[in-house]
Amino acid sequence: MTTMAQRVIQLEKIVKSQTQEIECKDKRISALEEKLRLQEESGRNDVKQRCQQLLNQVNEMEKFLGDYGLVWVGDQEDRDAAEHEETHSPGTSVGSSFYMNFDLVLQRIKDLNIFSGEGESFVQTTATGAQLAKKDPVQLRLYSNGIVMFDGPFRSYQEHSTQQCMQDLMDGYFPSELSERFPDGVPFEVHDRRDEEFVFRLPWEAFSGEGQTVCGMKAEAASSQLPGKKLTTDQFLNKLPKCVVKGGRVIDVRDSVRATLQGSSADPESSSMILTDTPALQAMTDRPQTSSAVRLPSAHGVITLKLRSEDGNHTYIVKMYSTETVGHLRTYLDQHRGTGLPAYDIISVHPQRCYDDNGQTLRSCGVTTNANLLLRKRRRGDPVAEDNKPVEG
Repeated sequence: MTTMAQRVIQLEKIVKSQTQEIECKDKRISALEEKLRLQEESGRNDVKQRCQQLLNQVNEMEKFLGDYGLVWVGDQEDRDAAEHEETHSPGTSVGSSFYMNFDLVLQRIKDLNIFSGEGESFVQTTATGAQLAKKDPVQLRLYSNGIVMFDGPFRSYQEHSTQQCMQDLMDGYFPSELSERFPDGVPFEVHDRRDEEFVFRLPWEAFSGEGQTVCGMKAEAASSQLPGKKLTTDQFLNKLPKCVVKGGRVIDVRDSVRATLQGSSADPESSSMILTDTPALQAMTDRPQTSSAVRLPSAHGVITLKLRSEDGNHTYIVKMYSTETVGHLRTYLDQHRGTGLPAYDIISVHPQRCYDDNGQTLRSCGVTTNANLLLRKRRRGDPVAEDNKPVEG
């Protein structure tokens, strides 16, 4: 019992001393807290005064620079800090570190379409009453490098307006650029083409082959280098009316335009009209001087043929009787054109026909009135007719 009483007395003394030590430390803590509070108040006031002083100096400097038309822009660190603050400030949804999340955009559009009434009908007034109608969705195509809304144009993700539009969708809002046009919202029809890159293409494709003239020859290269579709002379002339009637006169439009276009040609006989000597022409010329005892074929049986040469530079006018043959026609042409020229075909465009039988008469070929024919260089592989062979009279 004596030992236990001594241990209790000893413990009581320890507790009493520790209690006194705690009280002493509490007083010291209170004194330090009070001192710290006083220092913080004093330091806060000093900081406020210092900030106000610096702010006044900055305002005075900016005013001074403004008097001389100057603006303080700061160094690179100041600009970076300003951009960072602008990017992360409240109310700013688009920054320099824009990231396009296609899955999030598709999910947000799916939710927005529900709110905008996708698939729901509304009553639309018409001239005869009313009818049920649905909202037309906005076509939106998502590419790897940009978007196409409505019918275009293409908008790159580098553009601020595109970033703002996509950021609004990713935030779950309708694009602000459509708020005036669709104040109640509008559904979207999305075409996900994130794996494709939009490439601008012309609405047409340039013809890569070689052009052909009416006579089957290769079109000469155009001297002008203007962009667009290039036409040969014959292609251009075929777009014009063949002839017009003005003041009671028949004017050949195509020949006149051809003569104007080829007026600068070095060949003085270019695009010339050549009257070929034939018995029918001689008979018409000598008729007034011929005795009445000599009866010539009637002028009503004479037809006029206009034959354009292979290169289109000459037009042969041949007056013949409808009873004469194709061979006679070749003879008249060869007498004027000379020998040694390549073999040629005599063709017509309407109807498309090749007159290669020298024994047929013009009447049997269906040529009974004035007609326009073409001379075409004979192609390889075509059957050889008796070209340039005089016909026995």
